[in-house]
Amino acid sequence: HMTIREYKKGDFEGIVNLWVVTGMGRPERGDDAQIIERSLAMGGCMLIMTDDESGKIIGTSWITFDGRRLFMHHFGIIPEYQGRGLSKELLKKSLDFVKQKGIQVKLEVHRNNTIARNLYINAGFEYLGDYDVYIMRDLDKIRNQV
Repeated sequence: HMTIREYKKGDFEGIVNLWVVTGMGRPERGDDAQIIERSLAMGGCMLIMTDDESGKIIGTSWITFDGRRLFMHHFGIIPEYQGRGLSKELLKKSLDFVKQKGIQVKLEVHRNNTIARNLYINAGFEYLGDYDVYIMRDLDKIRNQV
């Protein structure tokens, strides 16, 4: 049996472990407990899925809000629990939050992650087209002569 609940202080270590084993967490992303708490204060949500027997964090869904739309990321289940339909349960709870907020939601998924892409498409997400996604993590690289 699994439980899906909201993030609480003290969850971060278990979350980081999940993100590392699923490939969603890397130091250069800069995600820490303070960032999570700031995103929650701005109207976001972090859902945590736990194994009731062990208490282990086995899934996360982080939904942030930028004032315009919701963005779902860090959505995943640890490998040893995958293939049991748990991602559908976690996605349902995530989309319940989206419906409650009444704001559109966007996500990114790797092209080669067919299982996740099918999960999202079956839930109603639509492919936006051939957009390239760029990011600047090192703010020292900002060029003022644009």
